[in-house]
Parts: sequence; structure tokens; C-alpha cells
Amino acid sequence: MRTRPRTHLIRALAFAAAAAVMAAPAGAANAATGDSLHAASATPTSGAKDGKTMRIATSGFVDSFNPWTSIYLLPTNIFRYMYENLVQNSDVDGSPTKGLADHWKAEDGGKKWEFTLQDGLKWSDGEPITSADVKYTFDQMMTNPDLAVANGSFVANFADVQAPDEKTVIIDLKAAQAPNPGIEVPILPKHIWEKVSDPAKYPNDKDVVGSGPFLLESYKANQFITLKANPTFWRGAPKIDTIQYVYYTNSDAQVQALRSGDVDFVSGLTPTQYTALKGADGITEHAGIGRRFSSFSFNSGLKTVDGQAFGNGNPALKDVEVRQAIRLGTDTKTLLDKVLNGLGEPGTSFIPSSYPQWTLPTDDAAVKELAFDPEKAKQKLDADGWKPGADGIRVKDGQRLSLRLFVDSSDPTEQAAAQYFQPWMKDIGVEIKQVATDSDTINAATVKGDYDIYFSGWSVGPDPDYQLSINTCGSLPTKTDGTGATSQDGWCNPAYDELYKQQQTETDPDKRQAIVQKMLQLNYTDTAQIVYWYASGLEAYRSDRFTDFRMMPAKGGIIANQSGYWGFMDVAPAGDGAGSSSGDGGPNVGLLVTGGVIVVIVIGAIVFFAVRRRRSADVE
Repeated sequence: MRTRPRTHLIRALAFAAAAAVMAAPAGAANAATGDSLHAASATPTSGAKDGKTMRIATSGFVDSFNPWTSIYLLPTNIFRYMYENLVQNSDVDGSPTKGLADHWKAEDGGKKWEFTLQDGLKWSDGEPITSADVKYTFDQMMTNPDLAVANGSFVANFADVQAPDEKTVIIDLKAAQAPNPGIEVPILPKHIWEKVSDPAKYPNDKDVVGSGPFLLESYKANQFITLKANPTFWRGAPKIDTIQYVYYTNSDAQVQALRSGDVDFVSGLTPTQYTALKGADGITEHAGIGRRFSSFSFNSGLKTVDGQAFGNGNPALKDVEVRQAIRLGTDTKTLLDKVLNGLGEPGTSFIPSSYPQWTLPTDDAAVKELAFDPEKAKQKLDADGWKPGADGIRVKDGQRLSLRLFVDSSDPTEQAAAQYFQPWMKDIGVEIKQVATDSDTINAATVKGDYDIYFSGWSVGPDPDYQLSINTCGSLPTKTDGTGATSQDGWCNPAYDELYKQQQTETDPDKRQAIVQKMLQLNYTDTAQIVYWYASGLEAYRSDRFTDFRMMPAKGGIIANQSGYWGFMDVAPAGDGAGSSSGDGGPNVGLLVTGGVIVVIVIGAIVFFAVRRRRSADVE
């Protein structure tokens, strides 16, 4: 699952945005601003300008609040606040920590895992949480493919789940595995969901019964999401009552709303917006270690899991030589420096550098072999039979090497990156036709396979197993409309799959890391995508109103888009909580759209950025 940037001072920021891409090829300056300067036409209903309601600017896409099926970033993050996992990710370093399970042990070399639930756990409606809920959640994913769309890979290695008593869960695996099998999957209340006639189509968008710190109370598409505090949350009741997600039609309006006090938190800032907020009265900005990669995703020949082709991608991208040439012709360092103002780390693979034990290093031999080299790109295309035509665009067997690039018309970062990418490709003989449109259109087209290249990105958890799994052949769609299962890029390589099985069952940490490195090298060389950066998480919040946000990781991490519920769990009013000027201004920052009691109010309302854990996301 993407991000949503937003800025202020219309004229000043318009100038700054243009300046940010001044060094880009012709046309880049206009791309940086796009039409993002149109402010929202309405303001939030004031009902909640009090110290117990936190308001968050958003444009995040929501398909549903069904944890079994949704893979988009905004709902996926909200799930973390609605439902506790069997095992939670620590805010300190992402390692497994207590969730519904108080403790656990692995037996038979990691082939059998036994979890013991905490005492006295209750759902928000007062019903007890038992092992039957855990078994029910996992069983549904194991037996119904429609309920395995979002998180099916987590149970792919499950042979059986037992609940011998109310507090004990036993997971028998097909093969021993290193990752804790209790992580990442929201545990759902059996007594609620077993009454739903078609759970795969259930929107789950009001009066939710949950176990996390906040509960979804109501939702209206493109207008509001309301989360209320759960007073029975096992770690303690939240210190705020409500969070309001306020929808804005563009990024600059969101930042302006932060300045004016109409919202309390904005995430996904562009570098220009982030810089412009420095020193703003009552506002603290924060750049944290991101867990997200951003990439150009290629349609390398989409097909279903049983081999049926679908979509209208250019057949040229099935050729690994073409994809590698595009990689060789893409100057990712310049993208990071010029478009992101250096606020991030160079990208290599789909595991971000925030996880140094897993990420593919920039000095890896596979990375060096395909480092930016336009002349080498031209030679590769020459050798592959692509010869320059009269206009410089290459031709093979009568077909021009002309590719479509989807660009979100409301995202200045994508627009700026596209303006660099297009002339780089022209230089090596590849025509790039930008298709600027809204995120809904892009998402619909990419699911169906009707694209060549688009901007993508996912948020990645502390253990790489999930992200690795959605690059296997088994993660390909089950239907020719692109639905069923979840695949990162629609890429498939049997050699990668064999390595995936090895890493999943390797219990020696060093040996497992070495296998993962081989997997990333293979994916990098095949060039299923070009990861161009790992952006810092740029956030800003009203420190004169709220305090006590928790970062993940604890040292230098982010508040928004965590792989846990820590960011807003302890948020409290600053001072008297009613717009006082006693902000903390310290390093604990941020506030994001996922926790708290949320109420989304429409402000010129339109969901602008389809942020998904998968295609675009921000995985989550």
C-alpha cells in the first residue's frame, strides 16, 4: 500500500515546489505543482475542537474495513487499532511481543507453536476473547480463498490450528518456520463474524466489535471515518476519545488546514511542505525512519496462478533485457536528491534500509552490475535487437518501444519523478507516454493488468516473510480480472520460490538472512520493479494541542503508518487540550490516520490518494 503530501501558503509553496524540480528536464517544474493548489471548498464541522478529539488530514483510499480482504494502506493501518493480533510487533525494534498471547513456545524444531492467551481479555461488547476466536480467524483463511486475499500468505504453511482449551492455541505447521506465526493477522470475534452470510463482501464499516485501542464507529465514503476509544483495551483506555479523519482534495489544503488549526496532524508531506512548516507556530515537524519503498512497477506479463494471461501490457516488458535496460537508464540518485531533496535513503530492493539485516545493500554485486549507465543500457537494447528509428525511439519486429506510465495527477512527487524519467528513457530510445489521471482509475487499471508502468510502493513489516511471499508464483491472482490473492508486481520466478521455502523454514538467523539476500538479488536482476528510494516519513502535528506520540522504532522512527498501534495509543491533550500553546516540541511526534477515535469529515471531499499496501500503498 502510498502517501499523501500536503502544503501551505499557496504562493510561497507553489514557488518552492517549482524550485524543488528546477534542475529537472524541461517540463519538470510544472509537474511539481500540478493542480494541487486548489484548496478544499469546505471546512470541518467544528464539533470537535476539543482536547479529546484529534483531527487528521487524509485523502486515503478505502475499499472496505474487512481485514480479510482489504490491502489498502489506510484501512490496513486502522485494523491495527481495531483488532489485536495474537502476537504484536514491539515499538522498540519490531520484534515479537505480547498481544492477545501472553507467551508462546516453539516445539519440534519450529514445526509446532503453542500460544497461551492472557487472562481476562474481552471484546469491546463484553464477550470474552478465547482461543476459539483465534482458531476461527485462521481457519477461515485456510479454508476459504476469498478470505485469504489480504493475509493468506501468513497461513500458507499452516497444517492445523487447535484450541484445546479457552486459553491455548496450537498451530501445527507443514514445515518448521522461523517467523512467529502469530504476527500480523488481526484476530476477529467469532460470535460476530460467524453470523455474517458472506464475510468476503462484508464492509465492516460501523459499530465494529474489536479488541484494540480504538474502534470503528461509522464511515461514509469520502466523507468521514469515526473511531472511538475502547475503554476496555487490555493495555489501558486511550487518553483521547475521538480522532477525526478529515478529507481534503489536495495536499496543499491539508497543510494549510494544519497551519490554521483545522486539523492536528498531517503525514506524507513532500520535502517542500516539510521544509515550509519549520518554525510554524504551534507545529512540530518530524522526519522518521520510513518502512516504505517506492518504485516503478512493470507489467512483465501478468497471468493468473494457473497461467492464464490477462491485461493489455506491452509485450516488450516480458523481456528481461528491456527491463534491465530501463533500470540502467534510470538515475535513482538524482531522483532522491532532486525530487525528495535527499530526505530518504537510496532504494535497491523491496525491503527498506530501515531493516539493515534484510535489505539489499547498495554495494551488492547485483546492484553494481545494473547501476545507472545509459551507454550500457543502449548496448543492451542494441544486442537485444531494438534498433533506433528515425526519431530515436527503438523498433523491433515493426514494434516501437513505446510504454505508458500512469501518473497520479494529484501527486506532485509522482509528477516530478515522471518528468525526470521520461527524458532519461528517451535518451536510451524508449518512449514514455505519461497517462495522468486520478488514483481510482490507476488502481482499477493496474488490478486488471491494463498498464505498462506505474508508481507503486508498500509499507513493509519487521519480518520480511510477508513481502517475500507476495513475490512468489503462488501469490498471483486467481482470476483474469486480477482479483484473488495479492501479488506485489505480478512477477513470478520458480527459482525465487524455492529460495522462499528455504528461508521460511531456516531457523538459523544468519543463514536465513543469506537466503533472503539471494532472493532480493534475483528479483533485482530480473527487474520486476525499480525501487528508487526509501523515503523518510515526513509528518507534522499540532504540538500545542497533543503530546505523547510514540515512534516505531523507538529511536528515530515514525508515528504514522507503523506496523503496530503504538503511535496514537498514548496520545494525550497538551496542557488543557483546548488549543493551548504548551506543546511538547520534543522528538515524540506525529499523529496519523489510523488510530484514535476517528471521524472523517468531508472537506471538499474526494479521496485523492489510493494508498495501498500493495499497488501504490504503502503496504499496508
